[in-house]
Amino acid sequence: MHRKFCLSIIVFSIFFLPSCSVSRRPGTLGNSGKIYEYTQPRSSDSVEESQSSGDPVASGAVAKAAAKVRPSVVGISATHIQRNKGLGRLETVEGVGSGLIVSADGYILTNDHVAGASVQNLVVILQNGDELNGKVLWTDPTLDLAVVKVRASGLPAAELGNSEKLVVGEVAIAIGTPLGLQFQHTTTAGIISALDRTVQVGTEKGQNFMEDLIQTDASINPGNSGGPLVNARGQIVGINTVKVVSAEGIGFAIPIDVAKPIVKHFMEDGEFTTPYIGIVGYDKDIAHYYKQDDSLADGVYIVDLDPRGPAYQSGIRVDDILTRVDGQPVTRMLELRTAVYSNRIGDTIEVVVIRGGKQKNVHMTLKQRPVSPATE
Repeated sequence: MHRKFCLSIIVFSIFFLPSCSVSRRPGTLGNSGKIYEYTQPRSSDSVEESQSSGDPVASGAVAKAAAKVRPSVVGISATHIQRNKGLGRLETVEGVGSGLIVSADGYILTNDHVAGASVQNLVVILQNGDELNGKVLWTDPTLDLAVVKVRASGLPAAELGNSEKLVVGEVAIAIGTPLGLQFQHTTTAGIISALDRTVQVGTEKGQNFMEDLIQTDASINPGNSGGPLVNARGQIVGINTVKVVSAEGIGFAIPIDVAKPIVKHFMEDGEFTTPYIGIVGYDKDIAHYYKQDDSLADGVYIVDLDPRGPAYQSGIRVDDILTRVDGQPVTRMLELRTAVYSNRIGDTIEVVVIRGGKQKNVHMTLKQRPVSPATE
């Protein structure tokens, strides 16, 4: 049963592509070490209030939401060191992606595949055209998220929304840098097509399951990676990540709720180390496929454990169903990650699992993620 499940996902996922582009861009200007002070461009977006109040498009809500967010969207030019599979040697490749300013003092949220561990040099291009050297502070390839910092003040930070309240059919706006920096701040609009999608994406480290994604038909092209998915109120509800290259109008974004605790840690502490519990888990809907059982309870189904991790050492075992963390219900991997990431290394959390129909309360102390973990 398990083999059948894996094959079905792989066949579906080979058509997915991370939405960043590759370009050859000449040398750029960085900052001089001083704290940069942002200056709003003269031709800033301005949208008149419409008399219509019905349809979001007719009322100008999309235009106003996009105008609100665009100053917070940046282009990212990153130089990566990659191995040429054909020649078997390392080479330098420059990729172009997008990012989102989440604090006035220079914290920027983007994708791991835009600003991951292989980045050698990174330049952030603001809406007013100024270019700043960026430093990668944190990255997580399993979430495809990264945090970049520039030395600046007064930057236009975006307003983060609530991805848990999304409804299929509501307006979705994607803003980013598709195909290259000449198309920076391209804005496309559509709807939320579906929620809680799971796809499998190939990475340099192997196949990676991305769960609880937002599906949208707002056009997401190479270079949109790391840019925001925005609701009609100009709030960020997702970070764009991958698209289906074999179909039109199918793209995906990471729900912003999973990034909120990470952003909060950086803004309050200036750093964040990913807490690690050491499990591989599936949501009920995914577990249904490999268990072939229609009567599954809500929760995260444990399918593998790292014996070095806090979960195994606290007594959790494969086939347990994790249902609560610190009193909060957990039904999806997104909720589990959000609950765990809200804590710090060394914190003790209380977890509730179901084993053989019986509830079991477990306490575990969060550890730092090992160098090469196979689990969450």
